[in-house]
Amino acid sequence: MASSTAGRPTLAKVAERAGVSVSTASLAFSGAGPISAETRDRVLTAAQELGYSGPNPLGRQLRSGRSGIVGVVIGDNPGRAFRDPVSVQVLDGLMQVLGEQGLGVLLVPGLRPEASAPCTDAAGHGEPPAATVAGIAPVDPLVESAAMDVAVLVWGVLTDDPNVTALQRRGVRVVVGEGHAVEGAPLVRIDDRAGAAEAARHLQALGHTRIAEITLPFGRGERSGPVDATRRERADRTPALHRMAGVRDVVEPVITWETPASLVEHGREAAMEILGQWVPDSERPTAIFAHSDLLAAGAVLAARELGLRVPEDVSIAGFDGLDLPWLSPDVLTSVNQPLREKGEALGRAVVGLLAGDAPEVQTLPVRLVQGTTTGPAPR
Repeated sequence: MASSTAGRPTLAKVAERAGVSVSTASLAFSGAGPISAETRDRVLTAAQELGYSGPNPLGRQLRSGRSGIVGVVIGDNPGRAFRDPVSVQVLDGLMQVLGEQGLGVLLVPGLRPEASAPCTDAAGHGEPPAATVAGIAPVDPLVESAAMDVAVLVWGVLTDDPNVTALQRRGVRVVVGEGHAVEGAPLVRIDDRAGAAEAARHLQALGHTRIAEITLPFGRGERSGPVDATRRERADRTPALHRMAGVRDVVEPVITWETPASLVEHGREAAMEILGQWVPDSERPTAIFAHSDLLAAGAVLAARELGLRVPEDVSIAGFDGLDLPWLSPDVLTSVNQPLREKGEALGRAVVGLLAGDAPEVQTLPVRLVQGTTTGPAPR
């Protein structure tokens, strides 16, 4: 039986037609090495005549020791990531840059730091993980096994982060988006402390003295509830840390409420407690700064449900600069961050790392944009 590849054009056939060696033909396709423009054109013309599209990509990967894949670690709850327009815009910018460089992208669920421990609620009550109850062996996580040249930790790094530990053990280089710095890794972050301080000064300038705060998650596990000094000391995620610090550069909040995730429903639940009807008017906060626009939008919905006017009875400011037309007629006052640009910066950091560039720390600016949800403090 004749081979199915007998008539298939090969690099050797291209080299023969062009009158050059196979190694010279290979250099013509790689775009590197000591080869004249005339010789390269002759090789490419021969390839076109034979219908040869170039060396096998898998072969190139094997020879270079690279997979051509960038792993993008998006957290331990991928479904939630795609509900958040912040995540979507950052990923859009990141994937645009990587795609232009011919790099493939693999979305990788992160390891859960507490996966081997009992699941607990805010009060510490727990139960065994579902996989243990069902008697199912855990699936080998992609962070531990997937082929990738670089991993991008889009939403940062915790202290003693299991994702970083697993990747470093494998020799996979990392790029960090916000989060704690990792030695030898590029870091792309925003100046969110300054942004939070600007929002707090804005509320203070409007005459607000009773300012509440709704925060992003502090770290491992998920918790909803008021925050005291002891709890604040345990905060490990830099967006929450930086934004709390920025607020306190200006004013001490009358109450800080931690949420388990940046979702509208968590902002609503927090604001219902902060502004609840059981709170006397003389003690109710007149302003809320939320660490994300989705949390702030939830707070606006809660205020409406409670019969409070925004901003006449309560001012609400957020962080991100999202377009939320469904919140109409309200337009959030928000600290705008360059979301797509952040993703693009992460992509460029990946490209630089693969090219051997020295890792750098890049801090992107933010700015407060006033909408309709903040106004003078009620008299």
